[in-house]
Amino acid sequence: MTKEARMRNRSRIPLLQELPLLIWLVFLWGALWQDFSAGNLLFGTVIAFIVANIFYLPPVELSGRFNLFYGLVFAGRFFYKLVQASFHVLWLAVVRGPRIRNGVIGVKLRSRSDLLVTATGHALSLIPGSLIVDVDRSTSTLYLHALDVSTAEQAEKVRADVLQAEAWLIRTMGTKEELAALRAESDETRQRKIGGKA
Repeated sequence: MTKEARMRNRSRIPLLQELPLLIWLVFLWGALWQDFSAGNLLFGTVIAFIVANIFYLPPVELSGRFNLFYGLVFAGRFFYKLVQASFHVLWLAVVRGPRIRNGVIGVKLRSRSDLLVTATGHALSLIPGSLIVDVDRSTSTLYLHALDVSTAEQAEKVRADVLQAEAWLIRTMGTKEELAALRAESDETRQRKIGGKA
């Protein structure tokens, strides 16, 4: 099937379902331009609508749920990690310098949702000292470059942190099935994931 045929066969997404994506795109537009004036946001709205409706994009499947409490906990955790990592990177740069050993670590996530995998990856990349270098969409595996990782224990700590960030995002906006699977996850399964064996 050609691209044109796929676009003709693509079902129209209702505006209400598309609204969270449009709001996010407008916010991103304002953040990129560092200008949240009414005129700039109005122009960003036009651009977001064009991008979402003219260009062929895979549908963003939302779970239909958002827990404000867990969202605030995730935001608080994110800012804490941001500050903590900034001081840690400063300490490494001043005290250890070029002797730091880094590592690329693969972490298989629980969720298969493109939205959750992307959100987890972006949240991790914004924290100093870690950067997503590759994503295997077929297995929901993130590969991240992490500072100061030279032992298996340090790699496990990084994996645990990634899985914890994903867990808070699942609690915030994951599907009911993902939330139930997270709650039913055993300590043994979690430890296998942290050890890179799952």
